[in-house]
Amino acid sequence: MLAPLFILLLLGMVAYGIYFGASHSVQQIAADAARTAIAGLNQTERQALVTNFINHDVAGYPFVDPHKLTVDAKDSAIDGSQFVVSVSYDARELPIWNLLDSLPMPSMTIKRQSTIRVGGI
Repeated sequence: MLAPLFILLLLGMVAYGIYFGASHSVQQIAADAARTAIAGLNQTERQALVTNFINHDVAGYPFVDPHKLTVDAKDSAIDGSQFVVSVSYDARELPIWNLLDSLPMPSMTIKRQSTIRVGGI
């Protein structure tokens, strides 16, 4: 009698867990891309390093399809000594959307960013 409720609860935990895993992976991708960009001498080099990182290393992150990532990497408009990597991920195909419609759902687009300081100290 309680088995359907427990199964629903278990499936919900797994679906939300996958979403949170994807969210964490997107944040880690942004942080790792920013760390990679620190070796660049100017904005163009840093953008090339980020693009290279995304093209070659993102496939190893769990729950993230590299083809659904959108990356924007540029110098900060507010502080020229900072470089900002913004990552958006289209999460529409994660299993969380197959749950009940009455449950509160997170955004279908996961957006994260990471900032690094450039130019030495």
